[in-house]
Amino acid sequence: QVQLVQSGGGSVQPGGSLRLSCSASRSIFSIYTMTWYRQSPGKQRELVAGIGSGGDTRYADSVKGRFTISRDDAKKVVYLQMNSLKPKDTAVYFCNGYYGTLRSASPDLGDWGLGTRVTVST
Repeated sequence: QVQLVQSGGGSVQPGGSLRLSCSASRSIFSIYTMTWYRQSPGKQRELVAGIGSGGDTRYADSVKGRFTISRDDAKKVVYLQMNSLKPKDTAVYFCNGYYGTLRSASPDLGDWGLGTRVTVST
């Protein structure tokens, strides 16, 4: 099991930017697929972005062109850069890591961070 510690998040006006970070406790991070999910009240947790151990990426259609996921294996950190934020991006964001392909991403897999709140409003 890998402990994932999240940082970043907060409140921002529409059009603003935030960066989320997720630090892993073990070097096994380098072979993990890392993903970011988000959950709004009354809604299911949804996959926002993912990055495989080889650097391949995947994004939800709703964030393509606005969000960028990246990873630094030496630091054992995955980032989610969020630009052009919209009110509909308001949610609690969760970092997730698992051993497997990016295609097999699922909220039933792997280790989770505790979540960080992102609020986009005027």
